[in-house]
Amino acid sequence: MFVYNNRNIVLHELIGLRVRVVSCFDHRQKGLTGLVVDETKNTLVLETRAGTKRVVKKTATFRFYAGKSSYVVDGIEINYRPFERIEKAMKYYRRRAD
Repeated sequence: MFVYNNRNIVLHELIGLRVRVVSCFDHRQKGLTGLVVDETKNTLVLETRAGTKRVVKKTATFRFYAGKSSYVVDGIEINYRPFERIEKAMKYYRRRAD
C-alpha cells in the first residue's frame, strides 16, 4: 500500500484514486468527480456516474482523495507518462510543501 502525502502525490500511481476536477479550461469538466481508471501522458480517464470521461491533465487542477486525506495537484505537475513521472516530476516534488 502506498503512503501518500502532499509532496509525493505527484510521484505515485494515480489509477484507483478518487478525484475531483477543481478547475479546468473546459468549464463543462469543472466539478467532475470519479475514479481514475486509466492514465496516458496527457489525460486522466475517469469512471463517473455518467460514464467514462477523459480530462486533459495540462489544462486542469485536480483534488485526489487518498484515504481520509486529499491533495490538490496542478495537472502540469503530472503531465507525464505514468512510468516517466518518478524521474520527471522530481522538480515538482521538491517544490511542494510537506
